Amino acid sequence: MAERIIGLVCCLLCAFPFFVIGIYNKDSREPIHFWSGDVSLKNKVKDVKGYNTEMSRLYKKGALFFLLIGTLFAVFPVIGAILLIFGCPVGIYLAYRVYKGILERYS
Repeated sequence: MAERIIGLVCCLLCAFPFFVIGIYNKDSREPIHFWSGDVSLKNKVKDVKGYNTEMSRLYKKGALFFLLIGTLFAVFPVIGAILLIFGCPVGIYLAYRVYKGILERYS
């Protein structure tokens, strides 16, 4: 039972920052960063509002991924762990590809 709770809490702790970024930075005047410390977006992004709207959706989808995996972890810990181990690298790659597409559209 402890592994289920630990897995769920870890996934919720991963999902929380994504939700916060997705919700609070949606209407920001600064572009939402994909990489921490990236300051080059101010010069690249022309339509900040549209860019932030799409980036907000991307961050919310990432949070939803962790919420679903955490819930699955609480019900079926082995399947949740396997999906977490294999889903995170694939999810990071897909999120990066979507980010590059968003950046290309709004540059």
